[in-house]
Amino acid sequence: MIHTGTVMFLRRVGAVLLKEVLQLRRDRVSLATMITIPLMQLLLFGYAINTQPRHLPTAVLLQEQSDVGRSILRALENTRYFTIVKEVHDEAEFDRLLQSGTVLFGIEIPANFERDLRRGDRPAILVAADATDPVGSGAALAALSSVTTTALRWDRSIPEFTPPPFEVRAHARYNPAAVSQLNIVPGLLGTILTLTMLIFTALAVTRETERGTMETLLAMPISPVEIMLGKIAPYVVIGFLQGSLIVGAGTLLFAVPIFGNLALLAALTTLFIATNLSVGYTFSTLAQNQLQAMQMAMMYFLPNLLLSGFLFPFAGMPQWAQYVGETLPLTHYLRIVRSIMLKGSTLADLRYDTLSLVVLMLIAMTIAVTRFRRTLD
Repeated sequence: MIHTGTVMFLRRVGAVLLKEVLQLRRDRVSLATMITIPLMQLLLFGYAINTQPRHLPTAVLLQEQSDVGRSILRALENTRYFTIVKEVHDEAEFDRLLQSGTVLFGIEIPANFERDLRRGDRPAILVAADATDPVGSGAALAALSSVTTTALRWDRSIPEFTPPPFEVRAHARYNPAAVSQLNIVPGLLGTILTLTMLIFTALAVTRETERGTMETLLAMPISPVEIMLGKIAPYVVIGFLQGSLIVGAGTLLFAVPIFGNLALLAALTTLFIATNLSVGYTFSTLAQNQLQAMQMAMMYFLPNLLLSGFLFPFAGMPQWAQYVGETLPLTHYLRIVRSIMLKGSTLADLRYDTLSLVVLMLIAMTIAVTRFRRTLD
């Protein structure tokens, strides 16, 4: 027979178990988080993550129009690493597209290329790569070696050749030594700011509610917008100090250069901080308690981490994942901070990503104020 003490023990454990199940059923946000996060990780890692990006946007500068040049371009595209999206007319436009991040590669076929090829002079093709992300550009640069042997294989007008008939000169710009710290440290700046700013403000309203101080705050002659700005402002300063610390440490400890304007970097970092604070404040108006606010913040941080281009090359993701990534503030800030620090880009080069951050901030602020007003009602 089962001992009476054992029966009582099982009853007490069962009662606590039943209580937790009922409480979990009432806390639907926590239940949804436990189910959704593993599923999201599976889908993102299975479908969206690719460490060997293909079809990278490429610009072409043709100094001459020839069948040989077109054969070489077809061979480049056949590697599936390059997709020619634009034909430029001078080197200035060529450099501007690379600096702004519109393209990741630039290919230049010089004048008199075909004539030198037929003479056996081994002319050179210039390939410039944006190497701010060494993982994204490394495989494509390695694939260039096969182009010299396949480009003219079926061109009978070119004499038989033992050595390659032309050479490909690849220049990895902005990070020629492929130093990983130059890519990771600027990325860490955006990632750390995203995580901390989201958590800080996600708890802003729920903390007031749980402590019972929200009623006192609402009794004051103050509008929802003023409450939001007052709660966000201190964290802007904290985020700015965090960013200054990370940039300073990256420069001193890892020799990460800053080629661009520091004032521009500071201004756009402040914009990025404000955007994340607005998103976090929105979560605080949606959540019923601090636990739910933290869970929402982590649910939002996960796609930022995986789909922004921090851990994996952005260009390697499928189109649908890139569309999702474009709606995330971290995606745009990573382009901004890497471009300013490593390329010396100006505001004109970064106008798309800057405008995207402004739009995302305004949308988040609008939702936050609207939700907060409904809370008051």
